[in-house]
Amino acid sequence: MFAPVADGACEGSGVSGSIMIPQRFVWPYGGRRVFLSGSFTRWSDHIAMSPMEGCPAVFQVVCNLMPGFHQYKFNVDGEWRHDEQQPSVSGSCGVVNTIYLVREPDTLPSILSNEAPGRSQMEIDNMEANSRMPVSDLVVSRQRISVFLSTHTAYDLLPESGKIIALDINLPVKQAFHVLYEQGVSMAPLWDFSRSQFVGVLSAMDFILILKELGNHGSNLTQEQLETHTIAAWKEGKLQLRRTLDSNGGSHPWRFVHAGPHECLKDVALKILQNKVSTIPIIHSSSEDGSFPQLLHLASLSGILKGICRHFKHSLSSLPILQHPVGSIPLGAWMPKVGESNGRPLAMLRPSASLGAALSMFVQAEVSSIPVVDDNDSLLDIYSRSDITALAKDKAYARTSLEEISIHQALLLGQDANSPYGLYNGHRCHMCLRSDSLHKVMERLSIPGVRRLVVVEAGSKRVEGIISLSDVFRFLLG
Repeated sequence: MFAPVADGACEGSGVSGSIMIPQRFVWPYGGRRVFLSGSFTRWSDHIAMSPMEGCPAVFQVVCNLMPGFHQYKFNVDGEWRHDEQQPSVSGSCGVVNTIYLVREPDTLPSILSNEAPGRSQMEIDNMEANSRMPVSDLVVSRQRISVFLSTHTAYDLLPESGKIIALDINLPVKQAFHVLYEQGVSMAPLWDFSRSQFVGVLSAMDFILILKELGNHGSNLTQEQLETHTIAAWKEGKLQLRRTLDSNGGSHPWRFVHAGPHECLKDVALKILQNKVSTIPIIHSSSEDGSFPQLLHLASLSGILKGICRHFKHSLSSLPILQHPVGSIPLGAWMPKVGESNGRPLAMLRPSASLGAALSMFVQAEVSSIPVVDDNDSLLDIYSRSDITALAKDKAYARTSLEEISIHQALLLGQDANSPYGLYNGHRCHMCLRSDSLHKVMERLSIPGVRRLVVVEAGSKRVEGIISLSDVFRFLLG
């Protein structure tokens, strides 16, 4: 099927004078000797690929190809292989990768082609618009970070000492949210004494859904019932609601997302991203049946990011992508540019907007925070899901309507009376500029309690975008 492997030159098979497009091919899965062959070499020449400097497991080569459809395959240590993460077809040569090159030179290699699974169109468009970022920088950086996350476990996140709050599922919901507010936390694992197991978590989103339910005139939940309504009853009610709304009749088990201390950090990060949660409990049990579980830690992306920053602190040059400004990277949510009609507007609110509008945004737009801006879109403050627990203070939720209380008033509820900072002082807002490097943004996001940075225009503080921990990890993990 294929000719014997021998070093070959990288040339297109087109007619003289045809437009040739430089195309980078990447094999990121290791090996001692890697060669490239394809339809552009008539499957006869085999082109030697070179390991990238500082990342010997990643091989690359740049070939000049004619526009059109091409097939290719890799020979790794004498074995013909294809990249399972890239578009492929089956034919007379077995399974081969495919690529389509348009007439204009395309700065994207096949590893970032439009057909690559898991790539959003926004990321592809931004990569094309920001060709200042060499793709090799991205590949090398992702490879090194992946190796670090795969070789370190959740045990590395455990602090020397600390305090973790857990709640009994038979605790009244009202009392539970008082505990969260008093302890200054936005979520807590749930313990079922009858089963001697951790069975879930209670989060700020639960409080948001309860407040919206209380504001619903057709609700079966009243203020009086909330005094005795247990966490278990609320969770079961939410489960029944999901089953009712499920048009396919599927089941929705009360799924408890957690991780073990021996799981690698990459798996922990992926669990957080895939389940759209901010924190997952790290639970250890010495018995095979999982009895007598120990709650060791609440793992977050912030803690994992701190580990990355600490590990590469003295070798930043090995992660070249970290030196690029965040404005040149497909990262975060941004205000649409002038003339763009297909961009999704960034969720923002005025101080006079109702709390009900904010809660609806949290649920419908699936955002965890909303910048509060003035009439010029300059940043004043930020309202986050975790701020909602402040309504538990003195039972404020029972005295006001969601549509009658404004964001301004809600922020006042959560303000410490003894705080030296006034409202809209910017102390709660963590900001960055689009010219800040990715490394600088990661350092700020690794600070405990910082979950997102608002990108502002220098001087005017006009909101340009927002970058969250989840955004950073989705970009770094690819």
